[in-house]
Amino acid sequence: MNYTFQFGVALESLPALLKAAILTVELSFFAFWGGALIGLAGAAAKTFGGRVVRQLAQAYVVFFTNTPALLQIYLLYYGLPEVGILLPSFTCVLLGLTLNAGAYLTEIQRAGFLSVRQTEIEAAETLGMSLWLQIRFVIVPHIAKTIYPPLANMFLILILGSSMAAVFSVDELTGTAINISTETYRWLEMFTLVAGVYIVLTFIASLMLAFVGKRIFRVKARMF
Repeated sequence: MNYTFQFGVALESLPALLKAAILTVELSFFAFWGGALIGLAGAAAKTFGGRVVRQLAQAYVVFFTNTPALLQIYLLYYGLPEVGILLPSFTCVLLGLTLNAGAYLTEIQRAGFLSVRQTEIEAAETLGMSLWLQIRFVIVPHIAKTIYPPLANMFLILILGSSMAAVFSVDELTGTAINISTETYRWLEMFTLVAGVYIVLTFIASLMLAFVGKRIFRVKARMF
């Protein structure tokens, strides 16, 4: 093999890659918190809702956990214009990742709901607390310790999964690397460098999540 590595060309693009990494983190952050809110509603619906509400929540979870996230974004990106709804590519990716994450976070948070002791729920009902107050002051504080580790892992998965945005011309980390590589033709060097940037991102995120988990929730999150 006569290939000559030229990492200097890739390193010249490092500032642009780091700027794109910020967009990757933003995309992952908003998708995670949007998904967490959907997941909280879904978990409450599956745990406390009536038959119809439970079935609707289950149908949502089944669809989004049994189809690829990329396909879901394709449906938004190419399907919505067919009914007259035009959204920017970034919005489609963010919405797709959020809905996908929401389905998984529904099951994660539902497991937390089921871990709450029935005696605590009965005590809250005796005090006259509404369902919303029970969720806010009794259930959520209890399940935080139970579900924090899988929630932390889900955020790391979203950081890596956000690379799908490159397919839709979003200039996050992978998308920017593709654009630069088409100009420099140094694909191997570029994506080796990008892999390193992703490792650094997940390492920093892991440390931050572990710190928050230990200080606030007294639990151990996944370490890098």
